Amino acid sequence: MRKVLITGSLGQIGTELTMKLRELYGNNNVVASDLVAKEGFEEIIQSGPFEVVDVINANQIAEVVKKHNINTIVHLAAILSAVGEQKPQLAWNVNMNGLYNVLEVAREEGCSVFTPSSIAAFGDSTPKDNTPQDTIQRPNTMYGVTKVAGELLCDYYFHRFGVDTRGVRFPGLISYKALPGGGTTDYAVHIYYEALKNKKYTSFIAKGTKMDMMYMPDAINAIIQLMEADGSKLKHRNAFNIAAMSFDPEEIAAAIRKYIPEFELDYDVDPVRQAIAESWPNSLDDSAAREEWGWNPKYDLDAMTKDMLEKLRIKLGL
Repeated sequence: MRKVLITGSLGQIGTELTMKLRELYGNNNVVASDLVAKEGFEEIIQSGPFEVVDVINANQIAEVVKKHNINTIVHLAAILSAVGEQKPQLAWNVNMNGLYNVLEVAREEGCSVFTPSSIAAFGDSTPKDNTPQDTIQRPNTMYGVTKVAGELLCDYYFHRFGVDTRGVRFPGLISYKALPGGGTTDYAVHIYYEALKNKKYTSFIAKGTKMDMMYMPDAINAIIQLMEADGSKLKHRNAFNIAAMSFDPEEIAAAIRKYIPEFELDYDVDPVRQAIAESWPNSLDDSAAREEWGWNPKYDLDAMTKDMLEKLRIKLGL
């Protein structure tokens, strides 16, 4: 039986993954953790074990792993792209030293590790369309730098110490349950909220800027599917490209207008986040994930838009 510790469990991915894993493995077998027990996350904090863990503190991680007999660590705690450019020193400290601490505890305690990488691991010199699984990676953000270094560090711990490390390169993630935490792709979440509340949205990403995106249910399924995959069939392990859809702000607005015809979209471009977006791929080649562990997303833009608007109407009481 898996005994799972999730770091950063109150973030955008963690809030949904924690409840899904508790459903699969049992509430007491999935330990949620974060820097603090935040208000508004009572379901996660009260439905199973919750621990305060700062990933910069290796002793805290080790104590929780031993206390709960953890055999799998899902390491989500990280500083994201836009915040990382405002606070690059913090991004390096949390993203790299936090991962190093998790891997060291995993090595010492015999745990497997899942930690996500990102499309931010690519840069201006990477092929933009159908970006290959194995290609040049020269990111120009601190977040991207930490993701490339993290991929390599996880590979090292697998080959050098036999730690069962696994991961995917996530595109932008869209969810109705939790707001994102300072990423470049956040507009694709906020646009749905504003469409329902105000029938209008001002995008900080410029017209025509395509980015790879994914609906959160597919992202959660990808984590679980890769965690449960036969390790002997994995050639890449720590940096699988996965993809579901690619669109620009005009295309997501057009999808919304099928349900809210009066929706208006205008622009006030944030140069920092726009520069980050332009350095990322338009679309990813995810054939390795499909071949090695059967990756197959369920949601395209239209299916996601329909579900997002339905779920948000309920959440917002509209």
